[in-house]
Amino acid sequence: MSRIIYTYTDEAPALATESLQPVLDAFAGAAGVDVETWDISLAGRILAAFGDHLDPEQRVQDALGDLGELAKRPEANIIKLPNISASIPQLKAAIAELQAAGYAVPDYPEEATDAAQAEVKARYDAVKGSAVNPVLREGNSDRRAPAAVKAYARKYPHRMGEWSSDSPAHVATMAQGDFRSSERSVTVAAPTDVTIEHVDADGEVTVLKASTPLEAGEIIDAAVMSKRALTSFLDAQIADAREKGVLFSLHLKATMMKVSDPIIFGHAVRAYYAEVFATHADALASVGVSANDGMASLEKAIQRLDDDTRAAIEADIAAAYETGPGLAQVDSSRGITNLHVPSDVIIDASMPVVVRDSGMMWNADDGQSPAKCVIPDSSYAALYGETIEFCKANGAFDPTTMGSVPNVGLMARKAEEYGSHDKTFEVPAAGTVRVVDAAGTVLLEHPVEEGDIWRMCQTKDDAVRDWVHLAVRRARATGAPAVFWLDETRAHDAQLLIKVHEELAGIDTDGLQLEFMDVAAATRFSLERAKAGQDTISVTGNVLRDYLTDLFPILEVGTSAKMLSIVPLMAGGGLFETGAGGSAPKHVQQLLKENHLRWDSLGEFLALTASFEHLADRSDNERARLLGRTLDAAVARYLEEGRSPSRKVHELDNRGSHFYLTLYWAQALASQTDDDEAAEVFAELAEDLAAEEATIVEELNAVQGEPADIGGYYWPDRAKAAEVMRPSATFNAALERLIAATT
Repeated sequence: MSRIIYTYTDEAPALATESLQPVLDAFAGAAGVDVETWDISLAGRILAAFGDHLDPEQRVQDALGDLGELAKRPEANIIKLPNISASIPQLKAAIAELQAAGYAVPDYPEEATDAAQAEVKARYDAVKGSAVNPVLREGNSDRRAPAAVKAYARKYPHRMGEWSSDSPAHVATMAQGDFRSSERSVTVAAPTDVTIEHVDADGEVTVLKASTPLEAGEIIDAAVMSKRALTSFLDAQIADAREKGVLFSLHLKATMMKVSDPIIFGHAVRAYYAEVFATHADALASVGVSANDGMASLEKAIQRLDDDTRAAIEADIAAAYETGPGLAQVDSSRGITNLHVPSDVIIDASMPVVVRDSGMMWNADDGQSPAKCVIPDSSYAALYGETIEFCKANGAFDPTTMGSVPNVGLMARKAEEYGSHDKTFEVPAAGTVRVVDAAGTVLLEHPVEEGDIWRMCQTKDDAVRDWVHLAVRRARATGAPAVFWLDETRAHDAQLLIKVHEELAGIDTDGLQLEFMDVAAATRFSLERAKAGQDTISVTGNVLRDYLTDLFPILEVGTSAKMLSIVPLMAGGGLFETGAGGSAPKHVQQLLKENHLRWDSLGEFLALTASFEHLADRSDNERARLLGRTLDAAVARYLEEGRSPSRKVHELDNRGSHFYLTLYWAQALASQTDDDEAAEVFAELAEDLAAEEATIVEELNAVQGEPADIGGYYWPDRAKAAEVMRPSATFNAALERLIAATT
């Protein structure tokens, strides 16, 4: 039997899986396809990492490790849903929940004091942050808006705020002392193994990372962010925001850049609440407060202090709000600010909303105010700065006419995993950090001061060359210009450009428009064409891929969750990603409160369509091809008839949207003429669902309005979650009849 691996992840996508799984079993089973659900959730990854601490019956599959190996084989067909890229607060919360459920996983030691704690910390560090994507992405990314989604957005445009040319909203970024200004890069000619070393002022050498094997032709680059320059920059931006009367907002990616960005976030927390940390340093240290974890962690920790000390700290926090600039809010009704938790404000989700909302963010009075968008590292800040300035000059984009900016992203084999891994360090003392090869040659080095953030990353030769070929294929398939977002004045990009031009020299590019531009120029070029209704392919590295595939989709179609994301794996398999999960926590909160899940599974539907098509091509399974084609037709009807989940309780939610997708899919299969057997099998289901539509919708909506119990947040009880997500006995019975008829 052919198989598709469907990942079980976290939060709203995991709950949606509980509802959609019976549908997948029924439809795919009719094509002889087994849809296997593998758990790569945060809690599942923790349990897999600490199996030796668990009872035998508690141990779980290392699904992520197994999927990593499968991704390197030609038969791979993986559907990857959004997962938690855990910050330390999220990691700690998941650990506590597992411990409460009887799993003897150890506590997370932020500062390891012995070898045993260091080993535990290393295991957890492999779980937190963007742990999943680098393992699975053994190919480069092809991400674009499906035709049906684009047509729907043009016919039913989402809201876009109006822009004024005198808006004070703007992006602020560092001019010096950041990663961009300090980057150095080299391509190694032959295989080698490098050591990362710190040399202090007395010449004493400390090995930061003993071994990093490199392949021939691999690009490595290193950069350092100066603590001195960063803190000076943050102080200046806070003062400027106060003077200009705009909101101070910080935009980072502490989930993907899981080492560097929490440190930057912590410096911003200390800068805004400077008096709090200066006056109460000893008291905060006594309860283990780390600014890197945000104000939520601090506010919880100080409850363990005596009443007088806690009251003094709370008074100084209140004073910071009185004397400082307005602080952008995540949820003003609950007092959750931009500096509450490092994982709450993720730049690729937050900045597109700022653009959509006319340069505004939420303020403490539950209204909107213009924002100063602080993006410390200037490597990619121009993307958002240019976009805001373009909107000031040209007004808001019109979804009914604007063009698309699909993306071809370099991400294969952990390409450009900046600031997120075991090659990023907070510098322990002044001196030099250097990269030394096996022959003792220093390849890269930087002078550093205590507290600086130093990072190195790798980009493998075959990943770059595969990326170039994918870009050319997409340019030829669409006829749109393809712009390589590469800046010859940036060290890393200069090395990439050498490889790109070498590879292009051996490819037929006649008739194609291939351009090379830095971030600012590429942004302006793409925005101008989009405004004019023209499409432009962006060909970018990994971080820009992440940013662009949220920015443009949110402007074009209202959400990045509606994008088709295909990763042609380099070994011949396929990885199909299902959109963004930034809103997933809020959806779960609503479900727990009133049993309504507004998560839209459109991304899953689109990924399934591509997955079935890939399976058909690889295994000559025509029934799988039929499933893909009819699912595509069902998705178009799903959009046209407005069956996406509502935000309001007692209206259609995720479960109801799954019912309508199932109805339309069954009807599409029943009416097709290529496979009489399939038409007959699905005609009965289509008739049953159509006849019982009112009953099923009533059963699905009737359970809403009361709290739902799923037995846990990070580690829900699967039986309870399934019961919550499958409340229609009529719908369940119809699917069971189909499964019985096809097995």
